[in-house]
Amino acid sequence: MIEYLSGELIDKNPTKAVISASGVGYGLFISLATYERLPEIGGKASLHTYLVVREDALTLFGFSTVAERDLFLLLTSVNGVGPKIAIGILSSTGIDVLKENISRGNAAALTRLPGIGKKIAERVTLELREKIGSIDSGAAAFGHQKMEVREEALAALVALGYNRSVAERAIRSALASGAEVEENVETLIKAALRQAVTG
Repeated sequence: MIEYLSGELIDKNPTKAVISASGVGYGLFISLATYERLPEIGGKASLHTYLVVREDALTLFGFSTVAERDLFLLLTSVNGVGPKIAIGILSSTGIDVLKENISRGNAAALTRLPGIGKKIAERVTLELREKIGSIDSGAAAFGHQKMEVREEALAALVALGYNRSVAERAIRSALASGAEVEENVETLIKAALRQAVTG
């Protein structure tokens, strides 16, 4: 099992990073929170990892903190929540917000996350309510203000009539264009709308 990877960052985007270690380029699926913590291309990157082994593929996921990886593993332990859905959830909300919603049994809040319907949301709260306290979110300061900006911008785009997946993709593209777009909700919405039009 590959638990940790450190090397030169060859490429990055809001969903994936490529790290060169010992002459091998490793592609890792990542969350937005991890993307924000990556250095510039050419810098040294270190990520905690989890390898998903399937009959037809080996897929590596990367995390900036152990807490994020632990939460990913908890989420994927729930039937119906695959690795890519779990990464999407981690990209859409902060660890503290997610922990609070799960611990309070707030399934309705979870249904607003990508890939989570009512049945899966209820299953997540039921199965993880007692386990979620083991995640040390204090070690994962993901910038809750930024997460709130993203969530409000996403809600605004959906209210404007955009499909949720299209809105999420536009926000990811906007964030990749520069950190300044995340200064406030209005700035992020405008940048995402530009991406939605050009995309």
